[in-house]
Amino acid sequence: MRARYGVPLKVTAVGAAVGAAGLAYAAGFEARSFRLRRVTVPVLPHGARPLRVLQVSDIHMVSGQRKKRAWLQSLAGLRPDFVVNTGDNLSDPEAVPEVLDALGPLMEFPGVYVFGSNDYYGPRLRNPGRYLLEKLQGRHGLNGNEPVVGAVHNPWEPMRDAFDAAGWLNLSNTRGRLKLDGMEIAFTGLDDPHIKRDRYAEVQGGPETGADLSIGVVHAPYLRSLEAFTADGYPLILAGHTHGGQLCIPFYGALVTNCDLDTDRVKGLSTHTTGTHRAYLHVSAGCGTNRYTPVRFACPPEATLLTLTGRE
Repeated sequence: MRARYGVPLKVTAVGAAVGAAGLAYAAGFEARSFRLRRVTVPVLPHGARPLRVLQVSDIHMVSGQRKKRAWLQSLAGLRPDFVVNTGDNLSDPEAVPEVLDALGPLMEFPGVYVFGSNDYYGPRLRNPGRYLLEKLQGRHGLNGNEPVVGAVHNPWEPMRDAFDAAGWLNLSNTRGRLKLDGMEIAFTGLDDPHIKRDRYAEVQGGPETGADLSIGVVHAPYLRSLEAFTADGYPLILAGHTHGGQLCIPFYGALVTNCDLDTDRVKGLSTHTTGTHRAYLHVSAGCGTNRYTPVRFACPPEATLLTLTGRE
């Protein structure tokens, strides 16, 4: 009997040890191994001087995350021309002061923002396997699922008021403009499609005349939003939400995007084509996680410095 079960027990022990080591790495190291992604996007008029855009997303702040706060504060040293915050700042109703402390140095620069579902509602404990199941069933967020009942409402209004007071433009289903050293950058934003708060009909019409560049901004890169922005002729769309897949397989990539975007474009710079129109799409992998799944694997937390250059 001892010989019969000896090998399986050893295999089980080794498997458990490898799993524990992977979990310790994902939670203890990689989830706090903050990175800066750098990309170049040729979308400005020919001959225009480059613009440096810092995109932060999916901070999912929890009280006590000092390393994340210090890292976000340090990004002000990049001296961007403007900041784009693509939402999901919170994962703790008590963390609004810490979000504002972390972003305080960045609010010294011009900026725009949209909110995500976790700005409005507190996180819930759920089985990570449900993301795979929902992908197979074509259900994501409130897009095909039953409405959330008994959700915790986050205190997002003080965060909105602080962003507005700093001069950041609220792009929730509206438009705005920034004037930067002789150039005008126009923005068209949507509230979060993940919880069906997007209202593209209220902002449709395409890029604004007289602007040097028009950018579409949305938290969750659902295809209906990407199709609408691209069909209207926007050359650049910025989004977050996906966490880059969060738990990825080395040399393969993400298994899910938590929306109907394909996994090939789960993070970084890509393109989206609708008819004869093509737009650059940048999806930030974000720098946080849901407080109940504080792990990342093969997908480090990040912010992105986009350098916008003249079109050839």
